[in-house]
Amino acid sequence: MSDHHWIDVAVQTPAHSQVGALLSYRSPFLVQPGQLVRVPLGSREVLGVVWAVLDAAPTGMPTSAVRDVLGVLSELAPLNADWRQLVQFSAQYYQRSLGEVALSALPPQLRDLTPEQLARRLKKQAADRKIQTVPGPALSEEQSTVLAKMAGGMGPFLLFGSTGSGKTEVYLQAVERMLARDPQAQALLMVPEINLTPQLEERVQARFGNEAVVSMHSGMTPAQRLKAWLAAHAGQARIVLGTRMAIFASMPHLKLIVVDEEHDPSYKQQEGARYSARDLAVYRGRLHQAPVLLASATPSLESWHLSRPADEDGQHGGRYIRLHMPSRIGAGGGTGLLPKVRRVDMNKQPRRTVLSAPLVAALQERVERGEQCMLLLNRRGYAPVLHCADCGWKSACKHCSAFRVFHKIDRTLRCHHCGLTERVPRGCPDCGNADIAPIGRGTEQLEEHLAELLAHVKRPDGSPIRIARIDADTTRLKGALESQLASVHSGEVDILVGTQMIAKGHDFRRITLVAAVNPDTALFSSDFRAPERLFALLMQAAGRAGRDAAHSASSEMWVQTFHPQHALFEALKKHDYPAFAASELAERTAADLPPISHQALLRADARSQEAAQALLNAAREALELQLSADPATSGLVLQVSVYPAVPMSMQRVADVERAQMLLESPSRMALQKALWHLHGVLHQLRSQPEHKGVIRWLVDVDPQAI
Repeated sequence: MSDHHWIDVAVQTPAHSQVGALLSYRSPFLVQPGQLVRVPLGSREVLGVVWAVLDAAPTGMPTSAVRDVLGVLSELAPLNADWRQLVQFSAQYYQRSLGEVALSALPPQLRDLTPEQLARRLKKQAADRKIQTVPGPALSEEQSTVLAKMAGGMGPFLLFGSTGSGKTEVYLQAVERMLARDPQAQALLMVPEINLTPQLEERVQARFGNEAVVSMHSGMTPAQRLKAWLAAHAGQARIVLGTRMAIFASMPHLKLIVVDEEHDPSYKQQEGARYSARDLAVYRGRLHQAPVLLASATPSLESWHLSRPADEDGQHGGRYIRLHMPSRIGAGGGTGLLPKVRRVDMNKQPRRTVLSAPLVAALQERVERGEQCMLLLNRRGYAPVLHCADCGWKSACKHCSAFRVFHKIDRTLRCHHCGLTERVPRGCPDCGNADIAPIGRGTEQLEEHLAELLAHVKRPDGSPIRIARIDADTTRLKGALESQLASVHSGEVDILVGTQMIAKGHDFRRITLVAAVNPDTALFSSDFRAPERLFALLMQAAGRAGRDAAHSASSEMWVQTFHPQHALFEALKKHDYPAFAASELAERTAADLPPISHQALLRADARSQEAAQALLNAAREALELQLSADPATSGLVLQVSVYPAVPMSMQRVADVERAQMLLESPSRMALQKALWHLHGVLHQLRSQPEHKGVIRWLVDVDPQAI
């Protein structure tokens, strides 16, 4: 048997099967870790990654039961140790199987190619890709200072630059300097969403030539994805530009990672392995000894907290280095040219007003002058919180800094943090008013309502006003978003109404007024991150106004609110992110919420709400018993809080009932250990007859929404 080699291979096994992450095979050929192989799994032939080459036959099973490898993709260089370590860490941290993470990180087409087809592909790609750098514009003093600081260290760096301060030019310069220093080096540039990729792609290709740049995102065909992946893996693609999936691209010479708009929730994967590409970028930078640059005008509170400077009291600073670019480029310097923020106090408007009279008048004036306006609806993160229009009572939780969610199905109010549940009161508990209703109704009618209010308004050429709505419903069809944005750019649209999709990254030159119609829902949301998202959204939306120097002096951001004195709007008025972050962090610290603590969410989907909650509550009890029983783990019971199960805010989807349970700990390490034990507990419970109504369960580590 000496001519055989024993190997451990990572294959894609379903998350809930009891099959381990690595399976042992016998190989007639000598292979090395990181090589891709075809192996039998059940009755199928699948792609696998060699994870380890063993010295001896695997123990615990007869050697006759070990099956043979069917083929090796020997044309491909092995996936290197750094890549395998990234996959292994992600699988452990986000509680998924190693094979699932490894194989979902590879282009799907690799699974279907024969070695001959692969060899042909690689031959076609073999031509060396030339980099032709076109020099960029002269740098501002702020940009030069930031680049000089980056040159001196590894980071991770947090670049906090106001909208229009020239962050993109800093990335391009950093890439240019890195390519000049190292003839093989590769850079990874990450953006949150596909619609932002083409704009950046054009700029990057114009600077470095089409040959050297490849994109990676879910909008590409399988053939395009394979081509881009092979170019990056071979080291020919020098710059990879991509959305969150690109964090797993195989880049053997990776020397720089940039995460643009690092605060964006899109960096968090919402199914399968629920990884955060931003957090993995920081981990990957350490593995490759590559500097990591996170950038945003409104950083996530996590990154802001991690980049806090050491203070006078000898308190330690964070692990990140904060870099600051406050000035707006090309607007004559100074922050005076960011749009002026105006607050409309809705308490002084007639009841049930959707659009206040001053705002309607301002819209009319802009349209008649031939300028464009944008109305922003904050529908996202909208979980129904009840409130009384007469006295201002809201369904707060008396134990948490969150608001309780109204569940229509059983007419209860529940806190998704601690689980406190009560029946919906018949009237307002404070003033007795029977008319209590969810905050934030009626956003769908806004477009029609606006058209009625402005029906008499004419454009400068005498033609009627044109209103367009952009949200998930109007952009379903392929190319719909592009054509709608084009009509805004060409000036055909006077008023653009939309959800957060329109606030991101688009360079609208003629928009001079941006208005947030109903932002209060986020101040009183059941999700403690809602204010942070709202502030980022409003700052970004304000950054859309007055980008054209001719209009920047007269551009405005309007906010309609019942709480004009709220710290969030006070900070927005001054365009002061640090002030907002300080007040928000103080609240989070007092309530022990992230980034001060760490969270994980366990979700169960079942045929009935009872079955879903029963599994979670059984897991909670079993976990506590198991941890307490062993002196080595009994300390975890004190370090990790496990809250009771509650229905999810959207509790029924496609006839499946969903419940969730929150785990929280000041120590990331303790939380990870508890989750590891929880995994075993869940597998045991799942096999018991009383839990047969459960369809699946999943763990979300560092969840973005509760």
